[in-house]
Amino acid sequence: MHVVHDGPKQAPPLLPIHGSGASGASWGPVARILAARHHVIRVDLPGCGQSPPAASYAVPGQAARVAALLDDLGPAQVTVAGHSSGGYVATALAEQRPDLVRSLALISTGPSLDALLPQPWVIRALLAPPFGPLLWARRSDAVIRKGIRATTARPVDVPDDAVADLKNIGYRTFRRILRDYSAYVAERSVPERLAGVGRPVLVVFGAADPRWDPRSAHQYEAVPGARVELLPGVGHIPLFEAPEPTSELLLHFATADAAPA
Repeated sequence: MHVVHDGPKQAPPLLPIHGSGASGASWGPVARILAARHHVIRVDLPGCGQSPPAASYAVPGQAARVAALLDDLGPAQVTVAGHSSGGYVATALAEQRPDLVRSLALISTGPSLDALLPQPWVIRALLAPPFGPLLWARRSDAVIRKGIRATTARPVDVPDDAVADLKNIGYRTFRRILRDYSAYVAERSVPERLAGVGRPVLVVFGAADPRWDPRSAHQYEAVPGARVELLPGVGHIPLFEAPEPTSELLLHFATADAAPA
C-alpha cells in the first residue's frame, strides 16, 4: 500500500483510513493539524489512490492488510480513525487485532444500512449501468468535485491531490468496494461489532449529513463508553468542511480520553 507519513515519527501514532474510492489525500487538511502532535500514517487502501488493485476488497481482508503494514512499521498501538466506510476497516482491525488498536474514532461512518439516505443524482448517474461505466471513464475534475460537494452541507475546497487520486480508481473496482463494504455492515451493525471490542470509541457525525441519517449516530450510544459528537451545519465530509473542529475532537480524544489498553 502507498503510505504517507506526517509529523515526527517519535510522536504517538495515529492511523487515518479513508472511505470508499477515496485515498489518504482525503485526510490532508486534518493530517496537517494532527501532525503537530502525532505521527500520522496515511494509507491508500488497495485499488484506491496510488495503491494497486487487489483480488478482493472484503473488509476483513482490508483490515488484515493494514495490520500487516502496522506490524512492519512497528508501532505498539495506534489510534485509528476511519472516515465514512473507512470506519468499517478500522472496526474490523480492532476486531481482528485489538493488540494494535489503542482507541477508535469513526467519522461519518454509517452504523447500519437502514441509516443510508438516497444517493445524490450525480453519484447515481456515475454508478448506474448501462451508462455509468461510460460516464465514469469520462469524469473531469469538475465532475469529481461536483460529486464530492453533493455530499457536503457547505462550500468546500477539494484538494487537487484528492481529486487526482479519485480519477485513478476504475469503475469496476469502485463498484466491488461498495459491494464488499456494504456486505460487512449488512452482516452485523458497527455498534454491535464495537460493543465487544473494549476500546475507547469516538463517533463524529455532521448534523447535516446527506448520505447517512445524522440521527443514526445515536445508535453508537449502545457501545459502552462511546462518545458521540455532532457538528452543526456539516455534511458527510468533516475532513473538508470542518477540519479544525474535527482535528480538535481527534486530538483531545487521542491524548486525553484514550488510556492505553
